[in-house]
Amino acid sequence: MIGFEVRIVDWLHCSEALSSLRHVVFVEEQGVPLELELDGEDAGARHAAAFADDGEIVGTGRMLESGKIGRMAVSQPLRRQGIGRALLDALVEEALRMNLPQVSLGAQLSAIPFYEGAGFQTYGDVFLDAGIDHKMMKRVLG
Repeated sequence: MIGFEVRIVDWLHCSEALSSLRHVVFVEEQGVPLELELDGEDAGARHAAAFADDGEIVGTGRMLESGKIGRMAVSQPLRRQGIGRALLDALVEEALRMNLPQVSLGAQLSAIPFYEGAGFQTYGDVFLDAGIDHKMMKRVLG
């Protein structure tokens, strides 16, 4: 178990490290086409980053102004150590601070139990995103 700290960060200052981690997780590991990973939404989104004790960014997630959470990624050797949950909790806290009524996300089917554990509920039909089955989930806030 490593030590880590999660903070809401500025995209302009952290874009290189966040983009690099997302490229490894989504493009290299999951085969997501680069043009789908780079969707033009990052500059206007809120970003959470998990920093290891040495300052390296080892996890990230973002939330659009609408409350849609996405781009959740944790460095492969550090998964299942609470980093993803801490990132998700930070984004939910940011949504509460913004007085959003709810947050939503498109979850890969294998990740549904993770999000259910954080209070999210599924809705709608299974859909393909970047060739991967997903289902929409939401969590009502307040």
